[in-house]
Amino acid sequence: MMIRPAELEAIRDGEIDLAFRRWDRARVKVGTRLRTAVGLLEVTSVDAVPLSALRAEDARRCGAASLAALKQALSARPTGQVFRVGLRYAGRDPREVLRESVPTPAELAEIRAGLDRLDAASPVGPWTRATLRIIDDQPEVRAPELAAQLDRPTPEFKRDVRKLKERGLTESLAIGYRLSPRGEAVIDAEDGPRERAPRREGTPLPRTIGAPATRALRAVDVHTLEAVSAWTRSDLAALHGVGPIALDRLSAAMAEIGLDYAGT
Repeated sequence: MMIRPAELEAIRDGEIDLAFRRWDRARVKVGTRLRTAVGLLEVTSVDAVPLSALRAEDARRCGAASLAALKQALSARPTGQVFRVGLRYAGRDPREVLRESVPTPAELAEIRAGLDRLDAASPVGPWTRATLRIIDDQPEVRAPELAAQLDRPTPEFKRDVRKLKERGLTESLAIGYRLSPRGEAVIDAEDGPRERAPRREGTPLPRTIGAPATRALRAVDVHTLEAVSAWTRSDLAALHGVGPIALDRLSAAMAEIGLDYAGT
């Protein structure tokens, strides 16, 4: 179930709690938990409803501009039923908690055995360690560039990185990836302790601001929300690639940790 970044943030903040979709059948069920860029969302209700039964309150609760706008969006696809889906924010993604935990020796042995199983089952041969190492060597580099260096198709490479993310070994950034502390422990166990640049202190830029804004911020050495808070909104708006939507999302992300733009 795809949900736009602005809607994800509004659900997390408690501003909306419904989504409407036109499906041939229900694609989610009550209790389903969706992993998103803002954390876990839980499906609280799923009901098929006639388009004619929608009311202004439904539009407000799903973040639509108006009832007419909601009906127009749902009418764009003439087939299938309209489903009203209740949603609530259900907390942080468990993978975030997992990747921050450094494994014990017993856990490390279990992780490595799991990676061996992934390698053994792969039609392209062993890939887990090579993928972890290239991310370790080149954090914040776009997936297509990493995939090309490994001579792998980008979709296939991204799919496999997601398998590592499920184990808490990698983190997806606004652009590219990096190893989590858990992933670093695995590589250090394989290769011996590695010298790495110090991890940036602070809160990473949210992925929802988009690649152009992320590149623009990196170009002026702004990599964290704490660094963003040293800039005024107008100064950041002057950077090519940083538009109003990105600025609003940066503002919302900073507000969560008690920060704001300089001079605000």
